[in-house]
Amino acid sequence: MPGTALILGPSGRFGRHAHMAFCEAGWRTRLFDRSRDTLWDAAWGADLIVNAWNPPYQHWARDLPGQTAQIIEVAKASGATVLLPANVHPYGPDAPTQLTATTPHGATNTLGRLRAEMEAAYAEAGVRTILLRAGDFIDTEPSGNWFDRIMTPKLKAGRFTYPGPTDVPHAWAYLPDVARAAVALATQRNALPTFADIPFAGYTVTGRELHAALEKAWGGRLSLQQMSWWPLRMMAPAWPMARHLVEMSYLWRMPHGLDAAPLAAHLPDFRPTPLVDALASAIHHYIDPDQPVARGCPRRRKVQPV
Repeated sequence: MPGTALILGPSGRFGRHAHMAFCEAGWRTRLFDRSRDTLWDAAWGADLIVNAWNPPYQHWARDLPGQTAQIIEVAKASGATVLLPANVHPYGPDAPTQLTATTPHGATNTLGRLRAEMEAAYAEAGVRTILLRAGDFIDTEPSGNWFDRIMTPKLKAGRFTYPGPTDVPHAWAYLPDVARAAVALATQRNALPTFADIPFAGYTVTGRELHAALEKAWGGRLSLQQMSWWPLRMMAPAWPMARHLVEMSYLWRMPHGLDAAPLAAHLPDFRPTPLVDALASAIHHYIDPDQPVARGCPRRRKVQPV
């Protein structure tokens, strides 16, 4: 049954799509505005808190622990369920090729440890939590992710750039699909375990397979080139963002996909968007830059205690 969802980080990648998906499914949505809202007031009366806050990498150590503690405190007091988009950062380079809810969090880099600690805090707090874990995002518009910033900017020049070995399977997820799954899981939140760690399989493809699918979406030939990491390695000592990206570069060399069974068990009728269709949506701005991006339901600003 639809309820009221408070969305933290509504202008970010997942937050934008979560807002559209929850609104289109009939939920009442509250979009948190840090400049004027307080979390206590905004969350009061909400059935769900969608934690789409994602500080820049260099601020994770400063911001994540405090944000996590505050959300847990508010969720405990209000009785709201927390829905959290998760990623593969907590897994170390020795992780198995299929990542499951029970795969150990063996990352030793800073961001991986911080994400693992955040997830552990929710699990230990006893707050009803839905953790939906996905691979790298494919968005419907440029949002500063790997796909649009590194891999596809030179499509018009006929080039597709890949950050890792092109024969290694890698996990991807189409953001509108992840948001649809989030809504469906939130609807059955009371039937889920108190801490539900649910992988979102999305697409597990090699660089070559992604390249072939992208050529179909593009409608023409694209050369496949590998990204050079040496500029980021050179900048890492002075630029924290580069340092974190280099620390996590093993994820491009580590074959991995996410276990599809738990989501299929909870949502047997869920059907993901075909990969070529998802890629066509992600690159439409190169083909038709004047076409407006669909934004879904109107923005709702009313936030007040109940």
